[in-house]
Amino acid sequence: MATLKPTIFKAKVLKDGRHKIRIAVCHKQETCYIVTRFIIDDLSQFKNGQVVKKSDAALINTKLRTLLNDYQNKLDSIKVQEAYSCKQIKDILVSGLTEQERNSISYQGVCADFIATLKEEGRTSYAVLLERSCRYFTEFKKGDILLADITPEIITNFSKFLRTTKKLGNTTIGMMMSQLKAVINRSISQGIVSYDKHPFRTTKIAKSPVREVDISLDSLNKIRCSQPTMRKYIVARDVFMLSFYLGGINLIDLLDIDFKSNPISYVRTKTRFKTEETTNIVIPVPEAAKEIISRWINKRTGKLDFGYKFSYHNFSRYVCRSIATLASDIGIKEKVIYYSARKTFAQLASELGIPDSIIDYCLGHSNNTKGVIRYYTKVKQKQAEIAINRVIDYMNNPEKYKDYIEMRSDIMLLKA
Repeated sequence: MATLKPTIFKAKVLKDGRHKIRIAVCHKQETCYIVTRFIIDDLSQFKNGQVVKKSDAALINTKLRTLLNDYQNKLDSIKVQEAYSCKQIKDILVSGLTEQERNSISYQGVCADFIATLKEEGRTSYAVLLERSCRYFTEFKKGDILLADITPEIITNFSKFLRTTKKLGNTTIGMMMSQLKAVINRSISQGIVSYDKHPFRTTKIAKSPVREVDISLDSLNKIRCSQPTMRKYIVARDVFMLSFYLGGINLIDLLDIDFKSNPISYVRTKTRFKTEETTNIVIPVPEAAKEIISRWINKRTGKLDFGYKFSYHNFSRYVCRSIATLASDIGIKEKVIYYSARKTFAQLASELGIPDSIIDYCLGHSNNTKGVIRYYTKVKQKQAEIAINRVIDYMNNPEKYKDYIEMRSDIMLLKA
């Protein structure tokens, strides 16, 4: 059973030396803390869960006891506490919802809230995908459904519905099931719903296959050297090559960068709101990219301006279709999408033996490694600059690296 008690977290001292009183939530040998508005001047004013040696100690203790009683009542309303982690218990208490209220919220309601949050964070592509999966789930249930009424059987039947009625492939089904699970897990974490049995306990979501969309060096150079006359193909070629020149940058991040600064600095939109360990990527703009940037930069904002009023989602599709058509027109047989620039950069960097940690930094992957070195941004910046210039040089002068690539390939085969 979870327990609650007032406490002071000594490590979380305020800048002025004072301390906030917290409610410690202890459950399953873990402890989480709920911060209150009550503050003591120093540690001597808190003893055995009560405020002492303070002029308004009696008033604070009364209010603190009332707050603690409120949390205890909410805790007592959770029927199966063992079904939750300590953090989930804390989130339920903070959410302020009773068990009855939590179990009367609809699936569409929490979806709408999630979608609105994603749009506020700039993650519009994921929001569009979630809207689609929500629409399909509502169609499957022939209307809305209470979040608390979703069962493992419903999840299994929804997967069958997507396969047999909607005729979707495994990859798309996996994406939609993942989005449905994300909505449910988010709601559990926020204390909006509780389950005796998690709806996905009997359903395994097949992992999406890795997209093999990197292209050969020859194909990359065909795109770089192409001379299209139609504007949409010029735009597609330029943003594709900019992604490659800037370490595989995603389109949403590329469009948000202020190129009046050099080096550029950004945090990937995809990971900005998902993890605490985000990576701030700092990359000097290589010479190869400057010509393209000068062609499209809006001198007032510093951002790229292609003269379109598309939404990001529509512009992304526009670029993807255009680069695919351009590639086909110039004789490339491989599948080419905007993402191919990112995958190809990573592949060529790997062929050159550039360390994975540096490739990850260029790509903007979250850095979960331990150690002091990850805090030295200037070191990473210089390494990224060297890596990007090396990859560009490899693209321009492949013969220069032929012997090295072949030797490294032979060594890798021997290790295998």
